[in-house]
Formats: sequence, C-alpha cells, structure tokens
Amino acid sequence: MWRVIIAFLLAGCAGIGSGDNMIVVAPNRPDLYAVATIQKITDQTAPLHIYIEGDGHAFDKAGNPTNNPTPKSHLVRDMAAADDAPNVAYVARPCQFVMDEKCNLRDWTTGRFSTAMVDSVANAIKTIAGTRPVILVGYSGGAMISGLIIQNHSEINVKKWITIAGVLNHADWTKYFNDEPLVHSLNMYRLPRVSATHYIAERDKIVPKTLSEKWLRGEKIIVVPNATHGNIKIRNFDFID
Repeated sequence: MWRVIIAFLLAGCAGIGSGDNMIVVAPNRPDLYAVATIQKITDQTAPLHIYIEGDGHAFDKAGNPTNNPTPKSHLVRDMAAADDAPNVAYVARPCQFVMDEKCNLRDWTTGRFSTAMVDSVANAIKTIAGTRPVILVGYSGGAMISGLIIQNHSEINVKKWITIAGVLNHADWTKYFNDEPLVHSLNMYRLPRVSATHYIAERDKIVPKTLSEKWLRGEKIIVVPNATHGNIKIRNFDFID
C-alpha cells in the first residue's frame, strides 16, 4: 500500500485539475512504485503532453537527504497547467506525494534513476496514454527519466522529447560538483534518437550551461535568457516534431 501526502499538493495546477483529483497510478509489478499524476484528458485520439517532475525536495539546504522528496516548487505543475492542449498530464516521480511502502532514501538519492524508478514512471505513462502519441517534457532530473524511458520503453509512442534544465549525464554532473556518484542509477551515455528540443537556463547553477552545451552538442538548444534552474519560464514550447 501507499500513503498519499495530500498536504503537499498545491493549487497551482488548477488548469488540469487541483490536488483533490490527483490520480495515483498503481504499479503493475511487485518491484515498481505507485506514481502520483494529475490529468486532463478531453480527446481520446489527440497526442498527450506529459510533464515529468524533477528530483523535488530530495536534499535540504545543507545537502543532506530529506525524508520526503515531494517538491515544494509549483514550477512543473504550473507549466502543465498553462498547456492548453486537449490532453495534458503531470507525472510526479516515485515517492513524491505518494509514499510507497518500498520508498527509502536511495530512491531519491543514489538510485533516483534506477530501473525501478524509470519503469514506474513508464508504467504511469502507458496507463495514461495507451497507444496515443506522446510528447515527453522532462524538467531537471525528469529529463533524465524521460530520456531513459525513450531508450528503454519503445512501446511508448514518443513523438517529441523536450528537456528543461535537464540533467542528461549524471556521471558528468556529479563529477563536476564533486558529489557522490549515483551508483544505483542508470545513465544516458548517448541521447535518444528522437525529435527533441532542449531548453537551458542561462544562469543555471544546478545544471550549468557549460555542461548542457557539452551534452547537447549538435542538438537543438534554446537558451532562456536570465533564467535560473528554479525560475525558468517558457512561453511557447516547441511541440512540433
């Protein structure tokens, strides 16, 4: 079973449904996790825009792991709420909003991109989308999760990949900051072969622009002027594949 952390569901996502109508997608395998989602589905044939949350409140200001990674920021939920497409879903990461009985610190620290984490989010996407075409929008660590889903779940009909201030190679990222390696996580050593647009925050200190440009050499990049990691506003996403 799982425990829903209703107190952290904020009203910023009212455009696609408030916290009161959060839908928890149950795992389809014993090793997977429940995933919290908010959905607006009004056209059974139109593509689905899926916004995948970042790492959330995984660490405190002192750099210590928290006991609850539920994000305090509205950023990704607000992006989803502002999307006027007929089909939009916000997908949290495992252990955010919904504390599965299996959740432990490793799931939002060294194992935040593990096979179980990737497959749990993939299961939620498949449950929502079925066979419909999907545009995946991943923020921060959600960019890594979305890329790993594209690489490992070809059954999901991904037509476009959008990353926002994305971590796209965590080995490089942790080495850059001299942080603990994510030894229980999958990594992307090459980018998925899919139509993609990558948004970089000009003043990002969490995922520095120099790292992003290294990972995305030759890719379609849009630098958002004066934006920081936690304050990046994109008026019109490039949804065209």
